[in-house]
Amino acid sequence: MDNYLNSESYASQAASASRRSAFIKKTYLNLAIAFGVFICLEAMLMSWQPAVELAARMVSGGNWLIVLIAFMGVSWLANSWALSGATLGKQYAGLYLYVAAEAIIFLPLLLLADAVAPDTIPQAAILTASLSIGLMAYVFFSGRDFSFLGSFLTMGFFIALGLIACALLFGMQLGLWFSIGMIVFAAVAVVYQTSLIVHQYGDSQYVAAALGLFAAIALMFWYVLQFLMGNRR
Repeated sequence: MDNYLNSESYASQAASASRRSAFIKKTYLNLAIAFGVFICLEAMLMSWQPAVELAARMVSGGNWLIVLIAFMGVSWLANSWALSGATLGKQYAGLYLYVAAEAIIFLPLLLLADAVAPDTIPQAAILTASLSIGLMAYVFFSGRDFSFLGSFLTMGFFIALGLIACALLFGMQLGLWFSIGMIVFAAVAVVYQTSLIVHQYGDSQYVAAALGLFAAIALMFWYVLQFLMGNRR
């Protein structure tokens, strides 16, 4: 009887491990596809004149603050679709709505980088990928639960948002130190999101997990690129 119970327990553990492995594979496959779509969208937008003109209007006058508020609204909607118990199609709609919004908000920065220092774009991509992979590997191999970082990220988000709003409203220059601080913030977000993948997300939440990690890595790329460009000026 004991042998039977043990074998049943081992079979249950093996099935659970198999489901978790499948979840992780789906998460990172969706993450890779999301970045592939982001790159394709960005390449198309950067070569399409109406999109270039839109990018110029986005950063003219006080429009950038409006753009950021709109982006936050779209981000909230995309996350709510992906995290809710909705159909798989609606979860994917949330993920790719967010990817499209990121492609649009990145457009002015990438056009500027392409004009003044085009080599910073691949450099930023390589640095971001290397740092993200290292952080994710650390979380997986350490097995530690970093979910306690959620409160730090919430507080840091509102501080950063306040500083950005002040900079836009009063013409402040945030400078390289702000970019460094935001790179650290994004690195913490990558650790936190990876920890959620390991310990928190359910086996069916691979779309939401991919979205959370995509957002953290994209944020890191934004500020790594800004830092590299700032060093050139």
